[in-house]
Amino acid sequence: MRLTKVEKRFNTNRIIGPISLDFPKGELTSIIGPNGAGKTTSLLMMGRLLAMDSGHITVSGLDIDNTPSEELAKVLAILRQENHFATRLTVRQLVSFGRYPYSKGRLTAEDEAIITKYIHYLGLAPLENLYLHELSGGQRQRTYVAMVLAQETDYILLDEPLNNLDIAASVQMMNYLREMTTQLSRTIIVVIHDLNMAAKYSDNLCLMKDGQVTHFGKVEEIMQSALLSDLYNVSIQVIDGPDGPIAIY
Repeated sequence: MRLTKVEKRFNTNRIIGPISLDFPKGELTSIIGPNGAGKTTSLLMMGRLLAMDSGHITVSGLDIDNTPSEELAKVLAILRQENHFATRLTVRQLVSFGRYPYSKGRLTAEDEAIITKYIHYLGLAPLENLYLHELSGGQRQRTYVAMVLAQETDYILLDEPLNNLDIAASVQMMNYLREMTTQLSRTIIVVIHDLNMAAKYSDNLCLMKDGQVTHFGKVEEIMQSALLSDLYNVSIQVIDGPDGPIAIY
């Protein structure tokens, strides 16, 4: 995925970009930064859920502005932070929406097998016939992610996928995303607030502040005390942990 001089202007005091960036294919990249940095806005522009005011975005060689939605949905899937689905849907019904670009609502045996795969992959099999309003926040979040994964696109954009998840579920979710990247060569871009989760499971970190990308690189290049302290305007010490760098703050 390539962003070229992408910009969103809300007013003279709030401008996102211009951003020019290449996201490495087949890797997991976490976008981190303080509130209001432009992380979610940038992700929504990448997913064509928010129009950019200038610039270009391409994914798998497709210009997202000029690609039909049906074609783009087979390449790119996005989960936004706020989701409003009817609570009278079951877990299985919601996950089946991920197959819509292919089935147009007429599920084939292949679609059903893919739905079942991701329900099991995210540990939702015991819940698949429950309605969304019967689930905890964390269970609903896993269901939303299963729906996006069932779309089986090469590129997956996730805004705060750890919302409502406890520590164990967060670790499990990041392990799922790591496996998707490593074993299936998916390109995954997440907006995440947990700095140490991002560092442990990502290939790359993208730092954003005041609407700008300040740094982009491999985890070991970006996990530096001075960079992170400046990013968050708070003292952060990076130490060597047993599985890589850890931020203490």
